Amino acid sequence: MQYSIEGGSLPVVIITLNQGEGIISEVGGRTWSRGDITTETTSNGGAGKALGRMLTGESLFMSSYTANGPAEIAFTSSFPGRIVARELGPGQSVIAQKSAFLCATAGTQLSMYVNKKASTGLVGGEGFLMQKITGPGMAFFEIDGYCKEYDLAPGERIVCDTGVMAIMDETVTMEVQTVKGLKNKLLGGEGLFDTVLVGPGKVSLQTMTVAGIAKLIMPFITKK
Repeated sequence: MQYSIEGGSLPVVIITLNQGEGIISEVGGRTWSRGDITTETTSNGGAGKALGRMLTGESLFMSSYTANGPAEIAFTSSFPGRIVARELGPGQSVIAQKSAFLCATAGTQLSMYVNKKASTGLVGGEGFLMQKITGPGMAFFEIDGYCKEYDLAPGERIVCDTGVMAIMDETVTMEVQTVKGLKNKLLGGEGLFDTVLVGPGKVSLQTMTVAGIAKLIMPFITKK
């Protein structure tokens, strides 16, 4: 399997498949294909995992695409930003925001991940329920805006706005802390909470969020 990510801020990942190779995505995730490809609808792991995916914003079932010869298949981002590829070893997992998962090679598992701390899920912006993607395989994610990646050392911390964390290694822990100081809370403009990521592990941060865009355009929407 080979792939290329094209399109700038409106990206597409174009994947070249050999005979017998396959890709999974949420139902209807494919944008276009070329060549002989068989499409099947699957639960990809049983009813339990299917229900968990639905709770994280994905469809109940998934589409499986298998090449019957040399073929090409493409998946596009649903929002301006970037597509990020992560290669996962056997049993290796990453945690992603809801709806960040785009597609992955056959054999990759997509399931639900529950934040261990209730406060993180309730006010963190990333959500109480997140996605867990487990290898082996190559997985592709859609990032809103620009993507900045950091490799955190053990115990190293990075503080960011809520909703900015897009993907993190399973070894990274995520917490929420209250912004200090009454003046900062009332006048700072940064919100009441910050997301704190603690290493070790790799984290991918996004510079734009759908919620942020909605906040910007809200004053321009005329109510009738």
